[in-house]
Amino acid sequence: MSSLRTGAIIPVKTFSRAKTRLGLPPETTEQICRLMLESVLKTVSKSDVIQKTVLVSKDEDALDIGKKFGALGIYDESEQGVNSAVLLADKYFGQERFDGTMVFPQDIPLMEPEDIQTLYQMKTSDRCVLVVPSRKFDGTNALFRTPVGVMETHYDEDSYKIHLSTAEKRSASSALVLIRRMMLDIDDQSDLRFILSFSDTEVANSLKKILDSTSFVL
Repeated sequence: MSSLRTGAIIPVKTFSRAKTRLGLPPETTEQICRLMLESVLKTVSKSDVIQKTVLVSKDEDALDIGKKFGALGIYDESEQGVNSAVLLADKYFGQERFDGTMVFPQDIPLMEPEDIQTLYQMKTSDRCVLVVPSRKFDGTNALFRTPVGVMETHYDEDSYKIHLSTAEKRSASSALVLIRRMMLDIDDQSDLRFILSFSDTEVANSLKKILDSTSFVL
């Protein structure tokens, strides 16, 4: 069990507007978004590190999925992006006097509870920022911050490098942490093909069923 009160933040873009780079039929894309979100929520809900999960979204379906896994939903009326969504959750966790937060996107479906434990155990000080990059090193796939208000987030801006440099400016210890399953996200068709190669996982098999139900060929 975590000695810090740690919350999870999952910002979710409206399904119909998400993952356009996949180039798939809209209904198929929405099915994939739901599957990925459920996988992430399931993993987070099983983690001993996380005491509370907050899902921030304008999408009512996403908020309903969150409820199934015990997540608190915050309605993101403006939907101005990930950083704005995270800020809403930061305010909640700050008011509730949590010690730290972990931000997870909805698109890292292979993550397991032990990966969250590994990230937590990398904490080196009371002011700490840990960044798990994407496998292409072009973004942040998980972000651990303690205390809650140690720094703002900078997603969609070459984020992992900026997160590390911002942590340094805030006098926080920081590290780039390579946790393989957390690094595997789905942004485009090459990512999707890569995830499908993990044929021994429930997620890959479920993705294959979704794709097989359409006439679309990767």
